[in-house]
Amino acid sequence: MSSPIPHRASPIPSAIPLAAAPVAAAARPSSTYKRLQARIRGLVGKAIDDYAMIAEGDRVMVCLSGGKDSYTLLDVLLSLQRSAPVRFELVAVNLDQKQPGFPTHVLPEYLGALGVPFEILEQDTYSVVKRVVPDGRTMCGLCSRLRRGRLYRYAAENGITKIALGHHRDDIVETLFLNLFFGGRMKAMPPKLLSEDARHVVIRPLAYVPEREIDRYARARQFPIIPCRLCGSQDNLQRVAVKKMLADWERAFPGRTETIFSALRNVSPSHLADPAAFDFAGLEAARAAAADIQGDTITGEPWDER
Repeated sequence: MSSPIPHRASPIPSAIPLAAAPVAAAARPSSTYKRLQARIRGLVGKAIDDYAMIAEGDRVMVCLSGGKDSYTLLDVLLSLQRSAPVRFELVAVNLDQKQPGFPTHVLPEYLGALGVPFEILEQDTYSVVKRVVPDGRTMCGLCSRLRRGRLYRYAAENGITKIALGHHRDDIVETLFLNLFFGGRMKAMPPKLLSEDARHVVIRPLAYVPEREIDRYARARQFPIIPCRLCGSQDNLQRVAVKKMLADWERAFPGRTETIFSALRNVSPSHLADPAAFDFAGLEAARAAAADIQGDTITGEPWDER
């Protein structure tokens, strides 16, 4: 058996060499795989461009959980890095949360073989969540806060300018309905976000990518998927119910999820009901101003004289 790979790949170079880009799973990728890869690359590239996610000189931390989404995120960013119009660094970071049975060797071996600079952080959030959250209650909230705090601290200590997460289009739409149904808020998951303390910029380059395409891509690339023993094992989550609802809609009305996502990109605050988002109180003044402009136009020069 080979000696264990250290938690930290050292030193972290200024940029990843081109040879570190992942190689396709098959010796001769099929035309179907090539089309899928090109489509996902295109969607990720468009999202990065639309939201100005990555700029010259950025040091991007890719949060890697061992799931299909974060593997795909890292894979595509490595691929795009070779032809990107700006130069940026990538560092893969995983938080070992001390879940029982977690295969600690998988990610270091995968990332070491790939040649990607990486860091494996350790913090026993699993025990905290299991101790604090009552049986049957959702663990995601506390788990997410603990995980986010540790990752943010690493980013602040290591000159990270962007934190890349693996949330995809379906995650964003599901979050919209979770907030709508259970929180009474018209709020989703933005492709780009400034943290509450204004110290970190979070990006979601997979924002335009449907989950079904990530599933296909992950299978084709044969990523060493690590299942989650916390939220991934909870069947009673509200998110599970929303996911099922959207899946039923998609079967009955193909394309509905994409339509909902498009709506998130075409918002009309004047046709909602949030006085903080639109100046309803100022409509009378706007009407008076419009009337003055129309009056000036009408009296300025008769339109019917030749």
